[in-house]
Parts: sequence; structure tokens; C-alpha cells
Amino acid sequence: MHGKAPLGRPDSLHARIRADIEAHILSGEWPPGHRIPPETTLMQTWGCSRMTVNKAVAALAVEGLVARNRRAGTVVAQPRMRAAILRIPDIRAEIEQRGLRYEYKLLSDERRSACCVHLGTEGHHLGSSRFVRCLHLADGRPLVLEERHIFLDAVPEIELADLTSEPPGTWLLGHVPWTEAEHRISAVSAEGVAAKELGLTSGAPCLYLERRTWRGTETVTIAKQTIRGDAFDLVARFDPSGRALISGA
Repeated sequence: MHGKAPLGRPDSLHARIRADIEAHILSGEWPPGHRIPPETTLMQTWGCSRMTVNKAVAALAVEGLVARNRRAGTVVAQPRMRAAILRIPDIRAEIEQRGLRYEYKLLSDERRSACCVHLGTEGHHLGSSRFVRCLHLADGRPLVLEERHIFLDAVPEIELADLTSEPPGTWLLGHVPWTEAEHRISAVSAEGVAAKELGLTSGAPCLYLERRTWRGTETVTIAKQTIRGDAFDLVARFDPSGRALISGA
């Protein structure tokens, strides 16, 4: 079971146990719902006390990577969202589910130094990113203009990914497990480059969606999407507790 911690090998035993479990989760080897080894097994594996194991698992629970249940044991937690009524949509899948023909255009693709100052990133060093601008179309009609940073420290494999034909969001959903996300949605007027790319007149209504996604404590991606207000909607159905029953974009 012993694995290499993502950011080097910690000194204390409970930190090494925590890093080992975290590595299994963040690699996708242990998906949401997977039951991690019971504390007695971890005690035998690492040759340590229950207190040491408990300290490691408790830290993972605080981080949101595992959920503890007396009956079911400790399992890998389901990804959670601060805006629980919205899931992370795959734009291509959403368009095709509506019976429309999906098209994708890569407008620009470059490496950038950290420069994001939205979604609470002020003062946080996020490292360099692969910055992609792309356009999503439905039946030949521009629908979503997307600008996305994918951070190389968290997703080094993105440097070699081919995004000329596969949208970055689709690639990320298929390759990178995430643990938490934050949405910010606002109403804006189409202006400048966004109006031109979406084929709108200046001042036309649009939805503006900012999303930040984490894997553990690392920021995976920050995306900004300008969406035509006359052609797309955000729908959510939920119960009184706030649990989402149906959600989409």
C-alpha cells in the first residue's frame, strides 16, 4: 500500500499515512465511495498505534477527501460544490443531449504565468498555467466563449494533451479527479471580443460563469465562460435541504 506522497515524503508517521491515502485518492485509483482500509489494517501495515492512524484519517476528513461513518467505515468522499445545486457540466455533452450538432474551435493556446485575481485567488501563488481560449458552437451557432487556466503544478500532464479537437473541460473531466468546485454566475452585456466571437450586437445579454476547481488543496483550473443569454439556460431542481435532484447548464 505504501506510495509516494505527491509533494515529497513528510517526516512524521501520521503525515506519511495521510499522504499515502491522499495519493491513492487524487490519482483516481480510489474513486468516490471506495472504502479505505480499516484502521486496524492501517495499524498493521504501518506498525503504529490507532491514535496515529486516527490522526491521519481525521486530517483527510477535515480536508474533505474522506467521509467517516461508524457503520460503513471510512470512504472516499463525493466531490462537493459550494453551490450545491449546480454540477460541473460538459458543454459538449449538454449540447448533444439537446439534439444539436456540437462544434469546437480552439482560438488560442499558450503558457502563462500566474495572473488570475478572481474567485478568491488574490495573494495566492498558483504557478504557471496553460491558458486556452475556445469557442463552443451548437448547429454552427456560437454559444459559449471560454477562457481557461489549467495549472501545471496540479496537472503537469496537460502540457502534452492535444486540445486542438477536444475541449479542455471535457479533457479535464475525463482525466483529472477533483474534490471541490466553486461557481460564480452573473448577468453581463456582450462587449468587444466576446460580442464578436459570439456573433452578438454590443449590449446583448449574456450569462458570465466563473468556476474554480480544486484537487485537495491544489487549484486545478479556473475557467471563465461567456454564454449567450438567448440560447442557453441553467436549470436546477432540488429538495428543501438543498440536495440537487436535477441540475444542468
